[in-house]
Amino acid sequence: MSLHDDGHTVAGWTGTAIGTAGSAALGLGVCGWTPGFFLGTAVSVLALLVTWGLHLAGWGKPPGPRPRDQWSPRVRDRSARGGHVDCLGCRLAGRRRTPAPLPAVPGPATSPDGIDTGTVTVTVRAGDQSP
Repeated sequence: MSLHDDGHTVAGWTGTAIGTAGSAALGLGVCGWTPGFFLGTAVSVLALLVTWGLHLAGWGKPPGPRPRDQWSPRVRDRSARGGHVDCLGCRLAGRRRTPAPLPAVPGPATSPDGIDTGTVTVTVRAGDQSP
């Protein structure tokens, strides 16, 4: 069994329920019900804000492996106050937590006679994608 329990949070379920209602109203607006477009847009924005608020309050957990005792939707994420690593919602709220840097890859920058060989030291963070 996987150690991931993505999406099983109060923030996730609440945001999905409100967002579904907003999408239904938007769909009715597209089909001709004039207030549906404006109502659906407002409800969709509300879903975004409610989900974000619940996430910041600790009811939305970051993705990834967690101990089994933290899988229940009734368990709040106590690390939310400090922010989650690489989380857009936490960054927008001013909660910045960056991943610990990996050690630099050693490599000689110059040859024994002091000539630059073009070798560089590279530090790569988890999640970075290089060409």
